[in-house]
Order: sequence, then structure tokens, then C-alpha cells
Amino acid sequence: MCDSSNRVTWEGCSVLLDINDGDRLVFARLSPAAKLKIGNKNCSLQPLIGRAFGTVFQVETAPDGPFLSPAQGNANNTEETRDGQANAESKDNRALVDNNTAQSLTGEDIEAMRRQGARGNEIIDALIANSATFEKKTAFSQEKYRLKKQKKYAPKVLMRRPGARSICEAYFKKYPSKIGFLRVDTLSFLLSMANVSSNSDILVVDMVGGLLTGAVAERLGGTGFVCNSHLGQAPYSMDIVRIFNLSDEICKRIVRSPISDLLSQKESPGQIQQNDVCNVESQSNDQICEPASMEEISGSTENGISDLGAENTEPAIKVCKGPKAGEKAQQETIDLWKENGFSSLIIAAPELDTWTLVRDLLPLLANSAPFAIYHQYLQPLATCMHNLQLEKMAIGLQISEPWLREYQVLPSRTHPCMQMSAFGGYILSGTKICSS
Repeated sequence: MCDSSNRVTWEGCSVLLDINDGDRLVFARLSPAAKLKIGNKNCSLQPLIGRAFGTVFQVETAPDGPFLSPAQGNANNTEETRDGQANAESKDNRALVDNNTAQSLTGEDIEAMRRQGARGNEIIDALIANSATFEKKTAFSQEKYRLKKQKKYAPKVLMRRPGARSICEAYFKKYPSKIGFLRVDTLSFLLSMANVSSNSDILVVDMVGGLLTGAVAERLGGTGFVCNSHLGQAPYSMDIVRIFNLSDEICKRIVRSPISDLLSQKESPGQIQQNDVCNVESQSNDQICEPASMEEISGSTENGISDLGAENTEPAIKVCKGPKAGEKAQQETIDLWKENGFSSLIIAAPELDTWTLVRDLLPLLANSAPFAIYHQYLQPLATCMHNLQLEKMAIGLQISEPWLREYQVLPSRTHPCMQMSAFGGYILSGTKICSS
């Protein structure tokens, strides 16, 4: 049974594989038949089953083929080397000439070492020992050289637990358009402003692949309900929810419902602009309907693996499926929501008209219930905020622009990262009041 609280993996669970410190990010569902392609080698994911999240694996070579094995930590040796280099007299690279003659170890020598069963770290050590310029380089250049060779001859795979943060970061780094350019700090702020807490009934309009629905369900932890609403009868994609490893109890708390079923007779769905309905229903099926598997994340499939970095494509095989989430809400539950109202409302639907959507859904909330709306652009939220003020439907209205700066923290070279996102979208938040 899937359980996000488990410290170790199990057959059928989803994992986020971080290859070579972010060079490739791969979502995979573990099974004995699943394989991961690293470079030109296909490695079975069988050794990952039953291992703790956070384990680092390294590609090793055996007579029967490459395989993944837990990496033996050499952090202490690295730190000692770094400290010794820092204490040595200063060096620079001015006298170094890159003419491809510094390395005396040939490709044939490396292949011979591999045939004799040499490990990746042993090949790296041999390359360093046979380099005529390695000792003359600065400590920073030596570390850069070691990392470059490690990625080629001894690639490492970090097995991360897929949660709201790791999933959002992975998608935002490789395919931000799939999640509406929703950054991880913006997602956190969105949940906080909507006051997502235990035993809450959250109304969600999620057009960012199910990331918002999964994040809300993860925070609720099996209490309350997450109602994923949609225009028309075709639900929006919730494919990302399957990656969360949510338990059966939490999955039962994720339900779907058309907006027309939630609105009472007095608040008929005719209030929603017809062009919005046409806009949604004209989308392709892979954007609206529930995809059959996670492979639609990037279009690249490697035996049940969704790759957020590679371009190779291989046939998919049947793998273990996670628990089903997003069943249709029961009529008794819908009637209860109509009577008492939802605890909060969260919208992440960049393709719909924000004001029209909020105008029809806000009456479904209980009085004094918070709401939070995400949009990539400012103008739709500004228009919605102005109309809410005119209609006197909410108080405490504010538009926030989350801001995040990532720093590289290393000895003697701490500075903001050279490549980072400068934009995280906007959030309109407020509190619903009784208009009568």
C-alpha cells in the first residue's frame, strides 16, 4: 500500500531520480522491470526497491551489465583534500595550456580498466594521477575537473521522495509551462493564504496538471476533502497527483465535481461565459482528460519512467499503478457543501477568465472563508480585485508577488546563483463576506 510517511521505497511507488546533481530529473515508478537509461547504459531500478529515500546510487559495471549500487561516501576525503588545498600557497591557471596533451591515459586504457572490473572512482583516480596539470590547478579547478569526470565515468543518482516541493521544483526547472509557471515559493504562499489546514473542505480549480490538488491533499493528510472542480463534463488533468505516493485514505479525499453540479438552481451555470466553456472544451484531450500514464509529462518514456531532461524515447511497459484519486463526488457530500459552504477556494486556471470564475464560485464559500487565486500575469487579477471591490463580495483584498532568490553557498564564493527565475507570478487573496 502506498504511504507517503514511509522512509523506504516499495514496489509500485514513485520516486524522483536526480541524476548528476540536477543534470537530469526523472520521475519513475519502481518495479522489477523498470529501467533507467544513463548515458548509453540501461540500469535496472530493482536495487532501488526497499532503500531509504535520500540514498545516493552509483552506476557500476559487472560482467552481466551495468547496475546501480549505493554509493560509498567519500565526503571526508574530499573535505580533507579541500582543506589541504586551501592551506597551500595560492595558485592560478595562467600557465596552463589546454592542448589535449596533459592526459597520458588513453581511451583504450580506460576500456581495458573497465574490462578488468575497475570501478568508476578508480578510473577517476587514474585520470587524476595521469594528468600532468592537475596539481598545478587551483582548488576550484581541481574540484570542477573531478566533478566533470565523475559525471562521465561514475554518474550518481539521488533518489528523492516526491512531495509538493520536489515535484514543483522539478517541473519548474525543466517544463514550467506544464504547471503554469508556478514556482515552489508561490505554491507555498498560495496554500498559506488559503489557510489549508486539517479537516478543511477545499474547493480547487486546478489547470496546472494536478500539482495544486496533490499539494492540498498532501497538507490535509487524509482529513477533510479536496474538490477538484471543472467547467463542462470533461475534467482537467490530474496526472501529477499519482506521483505524490498518497495513501488510499488520502486519495479517497480527492473528489471531482463539475461546477454546474456545485451551483444551486438560483446560481445556474449559465452565468459562466459561453466562450470560456468553448475555450476549455476545444483543448486537446491530453490537456483536459485524465492521461493514462505519467509519460505525458515530457513525451519521453523509458519503461514507466517520465524523464524531465532526456530526449531518448523507448517503448513503455506495464508497471504498477498507484491508487485511484479523483472519483466523482457523491451527491450527499455536494448537498452538504451547498448547505455549509467550502472552507476555502484556490484557483490556478490561467486559461480561464478569472473574474467570471471567481464571481460564480465565491458564493460557494462559507462566510469569512479565505480564497487565493494564482495567475501568471497581473492584469486578470487586478480586474478581478476591482470587480470584487465594486460588488462588495470580499474584504482584505491584496495582490502579492512572491520573490525568491537562490544562493550558492561555498567557501570563499557565496553569491546569488547566476541563473535563477526572476518571476513567480501573482496571487490575489482575500476573505469572502456576506453580500446581503
